[in-house]
Amino acid sequence: MTLVRGCGSDSSCFQAWMKGNAGPAVRGIDKSRLARYIGPFERPAHQRVAYNEGAMPAAERLIRLAHSPDADDAFMFCGLATGAVPADGLAIEHVLEDIETLNQKAREGAYEVTAISIHAYAYVADRYALMTCGASMGDGYGPLVVARKPMGREELKAATIATPGAWTSAWLALKLCLGPVATVQVPFDRIGEAVSRGEVDAGVLIHEGQLSYADEGLVGCLDLGQWWKESTGLPLPLGGNAVRRDVGDDLMRRLARLVHDSVAWGLNNRKEALAYALGYARGLDEADADRFVGMYVNDYTLDYGDDGREAVRRLLADGAQAGLVPEVPLADFVEA
Repeated sequence: MTLVRGCGSDSSCFQAWMKGNAGPAVRGIDKSRLARYIGPFERPAHQRVAYNEGAMPAAERLIRLAHSPDADDAFMFCGLATGAVPADGLAIEHVLEDIETLNQKAREGAYEVTAISIHAYAYVADRYALMTCGASMGDGYGPLVVARKPMGREELKAATIATPGAWTSAWLALKLCLGPVATVQVPFDRIGEAVSRGEVDAGVLIHEGQLSYADEGLVGCLDLGQWWKESTGLPLPLGGNAVRRDVGDDLMRRLARLVHDSVAWGLNNRKEALAYALGYARGLDEADADRFVGMYVNDYTLDYGDDGREAVRRLLADGAQAGLVPEVPLADFVEA
């Protein structure tokens, strides 16, 4: 059984899906059933819960799987969210919140499975373990520093730069690259606007903004993923999926397998998964959404691999050496 929180009946993702614009060929979707779950709720979208009144079998354990309402995460979890990937006897509740909110809630241990910035993982490694699947890696590309005019690295060091959150990997990579640069925290979807209006000198774009910034008259100044690749030879580990340790080893592995299978389903059924993800693409056309998904859902998402694991350890070690994060003795991974 799959439940969804954070996507209400008036949300773009839900409406696109109900109209058939988000993947009518996706297997396992019962539109009338989901409409019955979600339709009665008229709260703000972030407060909504898809709820089946009394229909959850007592034997099903509720697992809250928290991730961002973004195209890449939607693609990644399409299989589980639509029922195309069986939930292995678990009741999966998808909680949709922005990554900085998820980073903060991970410190509280709020969800059994959560998307998390690798930077934030340094603060919760005692409570969560990373899965070997579900990574978002930038292999020679990543968060992009933009401005109203070209700015070199020395100019950027003297600038005030908007970042999408002090717990994000974009913030950590920026600090490692530029040193003690002045930053302000701005919601990720307002950073381009803040730069355009002159509220800040520059901004670090994540998500779809990496592809659409030129439409706002902005110019790219520094690709943090490219800088990291040139400096270390490794991909830049931006986000992962973490599972709470207190659920026990067996369930940790089962959950890792479910996430792996959902990612694999999306990659093997790209057309259907992309159609579903378009409901979360915040204005990207199909070609750009496909490009964006391809940047962050790929072989690394199925398994970090040796270089992906080393990239996580290197980012956290460099952050600790710079005094930016606490030292993590060893980043361990739950095999799918």
